[in-house]
Amino acid sequence: MILAFDTSSAACTAALFDGAGKIVAQRDEVIGRGHSERLVPMLAELLEGRTAASILVGVGPGSFTGIRVGIAAAHGLAIGWDAELAGMSSLALLATGVEGSGEVAVAVAGGHGELVVQQFGGFGSARDFFSLPPAEAAAATGVGLVVGSGARQLVDARGWGEAREAWPSAANALKMPPALRSLPPKPVYARAPDARPKQAA
Repeated sequence: MILAFDTSSAACTAALFDGAGKIVAQRDEVIGRGHSERLVPMLAELLEGRTAASILVGVGPGSFTGIRVGIAAAHGLAIGWDAELAGMSSLALLATGVEGSGEVAVAVAGGHGELVVQQFGGFGSARDFFSLPPAEAAAATGVGLVVGSGARQLVDARGWGEAREAWPSAANALKMPPALRSLPPKPVYARAPDARPKQAA
């Protein structure tokens, strides 16, 4: 069994796959906040006493707290089950849910009013992501279809294109290219944290 879950956005999403990659069970809930309270009960409902030999966890970019909740849970389960653990790109997970094989840009709300944006092409190709104010992000994005929580904001700032509000679904985890679901299981942030270590006098 393979367990995949992501808590990088307002969605809390999990899916269980058999050895052939077929979905056995899935849960997708848009909860806003509260991933630390909802994730473990959701996984218990999904698993129904089963365990997994492999775990895929969304590592971001996305919500600072949500990402850390998901990764902490994944590490705990991996230790308890002696399971393999890998990270998956949360932005790629969102892009993989789009029908068709054309280019798509993912835009999600980031900190300080910025948008975190990444463009994906055919055959799983991906450009580096960036975090910029909406106007600058719009100028740097040339793909017509934009999905995600920040899609409308980006398209409005740019004045053209199609915006679709969308959330990641763990059911799409195995559709991603291997390179985007074999990342280190540690947080990927779009910008440096605001809090910095205190400098020694």
